[in-house]
Amino acid sequence: MKNVMNKLWIENKSLIVFITLMLVFRSAVADWNDVPTGSMKPTIVEGDRILINKLAYDINMPFTQQSLIKLADPKVNDIIIFESKAADKRLVKRVIGVPGDMVSMSNNELTINHKKIPYSTKNLTTNKVIIHEKIANNSHTIQLTNSPSDLASFKAVKVPKDYYLVLGDNRNNSADSRVIGFVPRKEIIGRSSKVVLSLDYNNYFLPRMERFLLGI
Repeated sequence: MKNVMNKLWIENKSLIVFITLMLVFRSAVADWNDVPTGSMKPTIVEGDRILINKLAYDINMPFTQQSLIKLADPKVNDIIIFESKAADKRLVKRVIGVPGDMVSMSNNELTINHKKIPYSTKNLTTNKVIIHEKIANNSHTIQLTNSPSDLASFKAVKVPKDYYLVLGDNRNNSADSRVIGFVPRKEIIGRSSKVVLSLDYNNYFLPRMERFLLGI
C-alpha cells in the first residue's frame, strides 16, 4: 500500500501541489460566490458571480474562519459576505451600521446617528422604484417595490460591539438584519466590489457580457 501511495505521489505530485495551493488560495485569499437571489438588486442580480476578497478584513487560517491577523474592520457601504448562523446559509448584504451607530428606518428612509440619509429618485415603473441612497458620502442605488412592506420601518437600535447592521439593496425583498438580527464580526468572510461574470437564469443561462468584471 505504501509503495502504491509513493508511486501515485511521484506520478501526480505536480497536480496534487497545484490543487492544494488552489484550495488554500480559495479558502484564505480570494474566491467567488454565486448569487441565486435578488436581495441585492439592482446592484447585484440573480446569476452574478461576485469576487470575494478574503483578505479585506483578516488573514484566516486556511479552511477555517479562525482569524490569525486582523487587517481591518468592515465600513459603512461595504458589501460583505458572511456565513450566517441565524439564516443557516451564506449571505451577501451591504453594511449600514457599524459598532456604536444608532440606526432607524421610517418608510424605507434611514436615519443614522440622528442624521437623515438623503435620497433621490432615479427611475419609476409600475412595479418598482430605483432610488439613490447616500451614506457617508457614498451613493448607491436601492430598489423598492410599490407595495407596502413590513420591513419598511424599524425603531432606533444601537449596533453592539463586534456586530454589524446589514441591509439588502432590494429593500422590500431582503432577509437582512431586520430578519436575522445583527451580524457578528466573526461570521464575515470577506468583501466584494466586483462581478466576475454573470449568467442569465431566465435566458438559457446565457452570459451577460455587460456585467463581466463590473464594479459594484
